[in-house]
Amino acid sequence: MTETPKAPGVLVAAADPWNRELLGQLVLSVRCDATIEFCEDGTHAIELCRQRVFTLVVAEQELPGADGIDLLRHLRRTRRGPLAPDFILISASADTASVRAVLPLAPSAYLVKPFNAEDLRQRLRALLVEPGQEVACVAPVARVAGSLDNFLADARDAADGAPLLEEVGTAVSRCLNTAELSLEQLEDEFGRDPQITACLIAAANSAARHAGMPCLTLAQALARLGLAQATNLVLGLSLERAAQLADPQLKARAQGFWDLSQRTAEAAQVLAEDIGVDAPRCYTAGLLHCLGDLAVLRTLEEWQQRGGELNEELIDESLKGYGAGFGSTLRTRWRLPLELRELIAAAYGMGSGVFSRKALILNLAAAAARLPAGREDELKDSKAVRMLGLGPSQLRLLQGFLAPEVAPPEPLDA
Repeated sequence: MTETPKAPGVLVAAADPWNRELLGQLVLSVRCDATIEFCEDGTHAIELCRQRVFTLVVAEQELPGADGIDLLRHLRRTRRGPLAPDFILISASADTASVRAVLPLAPSAYLVKPFNAEDLRQRLRALLVEPGQEVACVAPVARVAGSLDNFLADARDAADGAPLLEEVGTAVSRCLNTAELSLEQLEDEFGRDPQITACLIAAANSAARHAGMPCLTLAQALARLGLAQATNLVLGLSLERAAQLADPQLKARAQGFWDLSQRTAEAAQVLAEDIGVDAPRCYTAGLLHCLGDLAVLRTLEEWQQRGGELNEELIDESLKGYGAGFGSTLRTRWRLPLELRELIAAAYGMGSGVFSRKALILNLAAAAARLPAGREDELKDSKAVRMLGLGPSQLRLLQGFLAPEVAPPEPLDA
């Protein structure tokens, strides 16, 4: 008879929130039943270790307050025998002296940044799963209580973001098995996915990596993160719970928003290139402008999985009532650069004031992407066209990006 292992308690200590999330996802991919505590500084980590016994501690060496070696030293001094946790130390120091300094404290593993996430998963498996043991990864889900409105309102501030495109899983496997992967290949593989693009830009701009001008495009984010870290973060996103939608009606709605995002992004890019404006930034803003609607759909699937009822009318009402709020909250919580947020907002409306050419392009591209084919003449009288001074040849550039016969939802207020 196969033994079911006791659920482990795991402490993850990392200064950067994106690294913490990645490490947590890697643990859960091996032991979905694990109870994980997160902390961002070594002093808090030591305090948590005084309060409870962990099966495993995964810590970066470079922590504010007490560092990862201080944490390991504390545990080796205070936890012995069966109470001594396994310990994985992740360090930016690869020199021989640094490694030798840690060896007397007997870490279970010493990894050098940027580490290989797939290799770390195998180490985690060896530490958390005994040979012959199996882990039941279908955890019981609490049933919903209350209304869908309350559920969405509560979920808005902690939403994980958008689901991933269906082809992302295959792309991740392809990247992990490519011997000589490049940043350009990563951009080609994932540059159509709003969630991955937004998260990598946010990670590149986090306090732990911020240096100089903010990253506003996926290419800039990849260059700052580097190949290994960017690949690790994409893997972590693909391992998240409900990273991809399963319900057919929600998947169909998501496909509509993905198509709309891509048409808007490409229309903005083509127009920006024609009039000599920063095309990559315009593309990025167009790709991300439906992030909130997609995040609502991901949250609706969780509602349904917890036993909540769902139909087309409820989906429509949820998107109309919460799409803009989810998007705004995500962009703020992830600290996307202000310029990028302003460009995304321009896709929904211009209001009054002084507008950059990029903002006008976004507004026009989003309008064109929502306009059914055959009605391109309606663009001629728009504010964006007048303010940009566009002629007939430039308007014709947008014809290939008009909406199909069944148009996606009208734009919401940002």
